[in-house]
Amino acid sequence: MRRRPRFPVAEEGATGGWKPLRSLLPYLWPSGAPSLRLRVLLALAALVAAKVASVYIPVFYGRAVDVLSPAIVGESAVPGGGAVAVAVPLALILAYGAARILSLAFNEARDAIFINVAQRAIRTVALEVFRHLHALSMRFHLGRQTGRLSLSIERGTRAIESLLRFSLFAIFPTVIELSLVFVILWNVLDAVIALTTIAVVVLYIAYTMTVTEWRLKFRREMNREDGRASTKAIDSLLNFETVKYFGNEAHEARRLDEALRGYERAAVMNQVSLSLLNVGQAAIIAGGLTAVMLLCAQGIVAGTMTIGGFVMANTYLMQLYQPLSFFGFVYREIKQGLIDIEEMFDLLGESEEITDPPGARALAVDGGRIEFDRVAFGYDPRRPILGDVSFEVPAGRTLAIVGPSGAGKSTVSRLLFRFYEADGGAVRIDGQDVREVTQASLRAAIGIVPQDTVLFNDTIYYNIAYGRPGATPVEVERAARLARIHDFIVSTPDGYQTVVGERGLKLSGGEKQRVAIARTVLKNPPILVLDEATSALDSATEREIQHNLRELARGRTTLSIAHRLSTIVDAHEILVLDAGRVVERGRHVELIALDGRYAEMWRRQQESGDDGVPAPEAASAAEAAAGGEAQAT
Repeated sequence: MRRRPRFPVAEEGATGGWKPLRSLLPYLWPSGAPSLRLRVLLALAALVAAKVASVYIPVFYGRAVDVLSPAIVGESAVPGGGAVAVAVPLALILAYGAARILSLAFNEARDAIFINVAQRAIRTVALEVFRHLHALSMRFHLGRQTGRLSLSIERGTRAIESLLRFSLFAIFPTVIELSLVFVILWNVLDAVIALTTIAVVVLYIAYTMTVTEWRLKFRREMNREDGRASTKAIDSLLNFETVKYFGNEAHEARRLDEALRGYERAAVMNQVSLSLLNVGQAAIIAGGLTAVMLLCAQGIVAGTMTIGGFVMANTYLMQLYQPLSFFGFVYREIKQGLIDIEEMFDLLGESEEITDPPGARALAVDGGRIEFDRVAFGYDPRRPILGDVSFEVPAGRTLAIVGPSGAGKSTVSRLLFRFYEADGGAVRIDGQDVREVTQASLRAAIGIVPQDTVLFNDTIYYNIAYGRPGATPVEVERAARLARIHDFIVSTPDGYQTVVGERGLKLSGGEKQRVAIARTVLKNPPILVLDEATSALDSATEREIQHNLRELARGRTTLSIAHRLSTIVDAHEILVLDAGRVVERGRHVELIALDGRYAEMWRRQQESGDDGVPAPEAASAAEAAAGGEAQAT
């Protein structure tokens, strides 16, 4: 069952389109947040006030020049003497200064008021992306590239604030200012000057949009090469031990340099095209300014225009150059921002493969009986993994699954956790189909100790407490004691606050496994999965860990996926999988007596010493299991 995300996404093939921008608009008017909506209204009011004040600056400036012009040639500005002529320019000059101050003050107030809205939008979208990524299936995460994914999210969230601010406070106010200037020039000066000014503006905008659209391919290539470089760098650093084992530092550097070289080429072309854009914009503005000045000069010579009008028209064009230049910058930033969030929107467009059905109820655990009923599954339809697999694990009992690599052992645990949907049959817990209960309740009922324990790059305390966030320090310490790791923790200089390093690399394999056991002890689930939990450990460490695991499994329904057969000789039932089918089942002694696939695997491990325990101890375990079975019989 697939579900489309709530967040609107760009249509396929609409690269650099405006739909992502439209989808951000609801965050400018967030529902259920009246205080933020009020801030949007106040910011808009400040925006309008700033533009009104800005448009009046050339008016006051031009009138002051007109009043002062006669005085320059020794004539009275108004009938009655020069005192009045001085008073009027003073008022106009003060008004001019006040308009400039108010324009700046309202713009700053607008930004200060709106910042809460912008930051809330960034937080909301980033959180939505994060939650959506965790809702995606394991199929998606197994095929992802962590470096590219991280970079896409970082660029996308960084672009959101720019898009929100520019869409509301750049394009909209620029249109307002252009409209007001056109009206004033038409009414106060001359229609030809007004039309010339508008023609310059239209030419400027058309040129900016055309060249910017052409430049987008370079930005897109930069993002692609940047993602490649980031992926290679992170992948190499995560596998630094392998790099050093094979002495391939130079090889890794060459691979990274290849990706960086592609980014370099794209970045150079991006800057060259930007310079071309800037030169063209400056030429259009300079040409327009020259044309308007010539028209004004002709008007002055003809007596149809004053010097103040000449100054006013020139000032308007100079003043318009800033928003026009800003418009070019804004358009570039918006289009580049749209490209930057494209990949993030693509992530939001990923369908959730595993979803809770409508009205799904929480899993009601009554003992934790597990049932696989004729289950079939394949990661790829062309390659089935499990076929008609059926078994039952009674409440409180242990079932072990063994078999060669690729037989489908770990797939069983993934289907139990419902990381994937079975293609056929059903998986049930206490008679409830796992597809009909909520994923949260299902996974809360199951604990796992995996083969490869990956820890967070945080403290030992945090990694143990991850089993049940909110647990008290006393509960965390108790879990550590039960997992036999408390003594090791307190022997370290920082105790429970010891940082384990990325993926827990500062701890040994046995120490990481004990942390995993402690984490599961703290979770206290009724169902336990041991997914080859000791196969990567040495024999001595395995014996110690196995003792911990037996204590952990006591009284719990346990599914044990094993490589070393000596670790599961005391299981209540053993299933042998081969090519996705159950070929044998029974207890250890029964399967040995059957002398089939299991017995062959047992002999091979005994001969190769890959049983995890010395042969005498393994034999004792087998004898103990046989004795236990005879007693039960």
